[in-house]
Amino acid sequence: MNPITHFFIGWCTACIDPSLDDRERALVTFSAVVADVDGLGLLPEMLTRDTPHALFWYSDYHHALTHNLLSAVVAAVVVALLSRHRARTALLAFTAYHTHLIGDLIGSRGPDGYLWPVPYLPHWTWSWDGAWKLNAWPNVAITALAVLITFVVAVRRRVSPLRVFSRRADELFVMTLRRRFGSGNQSAA
Repeated sequence: MNPITHFFIGWCTACIDPSLDDRERALVTFSAVVADVDGLGLLPEMLTRDTPHALFWYSDYHHALTHNLLSAVVAAVVVALLSRHRARTALLAFTAYHTHLIGDLIGSRGPDGYLWPVPYLPHWTWSWDGAWKLNAWPNVAITALAVLITFVVAVRRRVSPLRVFSRRADELFVMTLRRRFGSGNQSAA
């Protein structure tokens, strides 16, 4: 799936527990995206592909290094160490990480038909023949649903994923949504 979709799904996962603070919500949100850090090998691969010493870091390592149970556990432990609500935040981070793995399992078929396997355990790899292409309508629908949930949370709880980057941008966005779609008397998250 697209990293933007992973981000919004991570945000929705973080919003399951309204007691999380801003940092904890950000940590859970990024837990749904961080598995794609192994995709950063794309840049060196593109820059060296026509050289005698090409680096195939994306082709060889994307989905191989961080799309597994060990990485999910490491992410959850790091989140726990950085959180006030350690157990709850770590559990949500572990869940968010797994939404990434499942999303890639079901919605990351390449344009050439390649199925990205998810090497969950050293001797057990997930793959699914029914996975749809990255740009298929189910991925668009999932992204739209996650964005819709994000808007509902923003109106009701007065917090949006923009808070991860800027408190001021978040406040302006939430205020605009509440003016447009009604504010009600819901309390802040």
